[in-house]
Amino acid sequence: MAIILRLDRVMADRKVSLNELSDKVGIANVNLSKIKTGKVSAIRFSTLEAICDVLDCQPGDIIEYRRNDSSQMKKGAVIPGKPRPSRDLTLKKIN
Repeated sequence: MAIILRLDRVMADRKVSLNELSDKVGIANVNLSKIKTGKVSAIRFSTLEAICDVLDCQPGDIIEYRRNDSSQMKKGAVIPGKPRPSRDLTLKKIN
């Protein structure tokens, strides 16, 4: 299951800046930026409601569900709005 956030598109359609939306919604600019870029794992209904109120949209305009399909989802595939997995190696110290 993939939940994709489309806040960036809705904001662009409405010509609303991140700072303007942040002020009107009443949440921190950095938190709104995380929602906009899809770097969150949850969003409160009250936040979603406030965003939809300011942007005059429906939750479905901001949130999209995409079913994982083995023919579409390949290892390393990038879902729009989802951060690309890091390829950095992490070395652990063994005692």
